[in-house]
Amino acid sequence: MKSKNPDRFNIIVISGPSGSGKSTLINRLVSEHRDIIFSVSHTTRAKRESEIYGKHYHFVSEEKFREMIAHNEFAEWAKVYQNFYGTSRDEIEQKSGNEKNLVLDLDVQGAANIKREFPSALFVFIVPPNLAELKKRLVAREKVIDSHIETRLKTAIKELKQYHLYDYTVINDKVEEAYAVLKSIYTAFNNSTYKKQKMIENILEGR
Repeated sequence: MKSKNPDRFNIIVISGPSGSGKSTLINRLVSEHRDIIFSVSHTTRAKRESEIYGKHYHFVSEEKFREMIAHNEFAEWAKVYQNFYGTSRDEIEQKSGNEKNLVLDLDVQGAANIKREFPSALFVFIVPPNLAELKKRLVAREKVIDSHIETRLKTAIKELKQYHLYDYTVINDKVEEAYAVLKSIYTAFNNSTYKKQKMIENILEGR
């Protein structure tokens, strides 16, 4: 079942393979724009010591997550590296629209699901300049080359092949340049005809 009147929601989906620098760009965009709210996903993975329930994730048991799936409470969900992640319909209903933009940090599978239900959403793909740089970043983060990194590289290649799902692509070679592009995309989204429709109608009515 689709959400009622999906066009009334202001949704921005940002994806990118592990090591693309996606989180850095998203965090900066959210911190610099008061009209952006970050979507808090549900997950079955264990909470890290530095994380806060309701701020970083809604941490739930696998049993609870499966129960929510059965009740069609997710707009999108997926199993990633042995854990479940999902965006609840309540999260979208409560936080997007009314001049607020909801940013969803999703993998390509989640992005595809949101696109089917919310076709007017903005979809942005963050990618590394090349695979060699991606591997370098993963090694620096993980401190060792192992099967875990190789698995992430294979996953990254699969994700990159789904580039056609997205409206815009940001090549994250240099962070400042990448952020400038992302910020420009966000500005364009806020000035799209879809977002300005009500204003134009008011002008035509002489308000």
